[in-house]
Parts: sequence; structure tokens; C-alpha cells
Amino acid sequence: MADRAAFVCLCETFYCQRSRVLAQLNEEEEEELRVRNLIVQSSIPRIILKTGVEWGRLFDMDERTFYRHLRVNHAQFDYITEVLRQQGLDREQEDNEIPLKQKVSLFLWYLANQNSFRELSDKFDVAQSSAHRCVVEVLQTLCTMVPTFINWFTECEKLSVSAAFRAMCGIENIIGAIDGCHIKLQRPPIRGGDYLNRKGYYSIVLQGIVDSRGKFRDIFVGAPGRVHDSRILRKSTFFERSAEKMGGYMLLGDSAYISREYAFITTPKRDNGALTIHDQRQNTQISRGRVVVEQAFGRLKCKWRRLRDLQNTRLDVVVMLIMSACMLHNLCAGPIDICEDHPAGCPRHEDENI
Repeated sequence: MADRAAFVCLCETFYCQRSRVLAQLNEEEEEELRVRNLIVQSSIPRIILKTGVEWGRLFDMDERTFYRHLRVNHAQFDYITEVLRQQGLDREQEDNEIPLKQKVSLFLWYLANQNSFRELSDKFDVAQSSAHRCVVEVLQTLCTMVPTFINWFTECEKLSVSAAFRAMCGIENIIGAIDGCHIKLQRPPIRGGDYLNRKGYYSIVLQGIVDSRGKFRDIFVGAPGRVHDSRILRKSTFFERSAEKMGGYMLLGDSAYISREYAFITTPKRDNGALTIHDQRQNTQISRGRVVVEQAFGRLKCKWRRLRDLQNTRLDVVVMLIMSACMLHNLCAGPIDICEDHPAGCPRHEDENI
């Protein structure tokens, strides 16, 4: 019995020692593995998701690079910022409020590109909800100032603009060109079929009247893409006061505006095979003068790329976007206003009366 007890005691001692040795070996292996992992981790550079390109560095860029990003030069940016400050958009003293320069930069980037709000959030280091709120806030403020930057001719301006059109196309008493531009968008949730145009995509129409330099003098935004240009004009605010505004002068328009209702619009004669040489010459002159409105729409979509395909389904935001783009088109026109995609000039915009 004594021998058996001694044997059991010896076994227990052996197992206890073995357990301690194994535990010690495990601890040593774990420590070695931890050290090895630390060495590996320290040898691999950390990959940090950078918040954009540090938007504040935009203002250190040269004029051309700055313009390529925001579609305005430094002076124009400062002017827009000051205008918005005067409208009460500068609330930096409030807690967590985005600085005004950051708001303006974010908004211009949004309008000039087709980035998502997730990408804007990363680039400008703000929450997606803050980026969206910033865009809507700037839009609402800009739209209150549209009458200041898109205004009708004074009597003195009518004289100088008509002289410019006469030199351009050889027709007297012309002060502008009118046309409609289809802006592509997602199918609206309400009465979406009304926005499906004859080209087969959903759109909202911008009716614009421009002067000899392609500056917008009157806009009417919001008609569904299915509606014809002629009917849009009839429903527009301009048509209600057309006699008073025109004062004996004329606009140039395409064949969509051939109607006795629109006696103030000079349109080309339809080619039914019996046009006289005089008619053909006049059609050519009208086309030469009308090109300014087609070019204006082309520049608008080239410069403010958001208008190439609006993903918004909120029609109120869509209308504000288009109005703000037209306003900025007028405000920012200048020698540097050259499209990087088309240095020789943006392509003419032609909807073929869809």
C-alpha cells in the first residue's frame, strides 16, 4: 500500500510540473507571437483614409487650377462669399457651424461635379447630412438673389445689344435669342410620366432668353420635359409682360415659336421647297444670331456638370439648382471662362425641339 501511495504521489507531482512547464511554454510562445506581430505591424505603414484633399489648400492653388476645381476664380469666389455673408449665411459664431468659405467651396464643388454626398462628406470633412444641408442652404439663399443677377434690359442696353446683334447676324431690332433646354433628371415620384420627353429620357425644361454675349436676361424653370417649347413660353412669367418688356424690339427663335401669338419672335420660314433666295438668306441670318442661346446652354452644362444628369427627385431642389447655375453663369462669365474639356468652345446645345 505504501508503495502504491508513493507512486500516486509521484504521478501527481509529475503532472503538476508538466502543467507548469506547458503553461510556461505557452506564455513564451504567446509573448514571442505578440512581439513578432508588433514587429510586422511597425514595418507596414498605416493606411489612413484621408478626408479629401484638405479643402483649405484650394486657396493656395494658382488661378487656373483653382478655377478647374470650383469653376470660379479667386476674385469671383470672394465676391460670392461676400454676397452670401451679406445675406446672413455667415454664422460661424454658432456651435458646430460650418465656416462660410467651406460652405461656398462645398457648394461650388457640388455644382461643378457629379460627386455623391458621401464623397463630398469625405472631401470637406463634414457629415453627409451637413453636406446636404449646406447645399440646400446656399441654394435657397442664391435663389432669393436671382432677380439681381438675371434682369431684363434697360432702354440703354436695348440699343447697344440690338447693335451687337445687327453686327452679328444683320437683322435689325433684335435684343435676344430664346430657346428651351432639357435638363436630365431621375423620374419624379409624382406624375413622373409628364417628364418623359420625346427623346426617351426624363427631363425638366429651362427656358432662357440671352443677350448677344450669351448672358441670361430671363429664365423660366420647371416645366416637365413632355411639354413643347411653345406651350412653355405661353405659361411663362415673361409672356404675361412680353409687350411691355419688348417695347417694339424682337427676339430670335427657332421653328418651335412659329405662331401669331409670338409676333415679337423672328423665326425661320419652314423649308417647303418653295423658299425664295431672300427667305433662305434670312433663315441663315436667324440661325447665325440664334447660336448665342445654344452656346449659352452648352457652356452652362459644361461648366456646372451637375446639370448634365440630376439625380435629385425633389423638384424644388432641381429648380433651385438650375436657377442658381444660371445666376452663377451670369456672375462668373469672364476671360478665364474656358471649358477644360472644350478649349476651342463648348459644343452648341441643340434639343431639336423635343
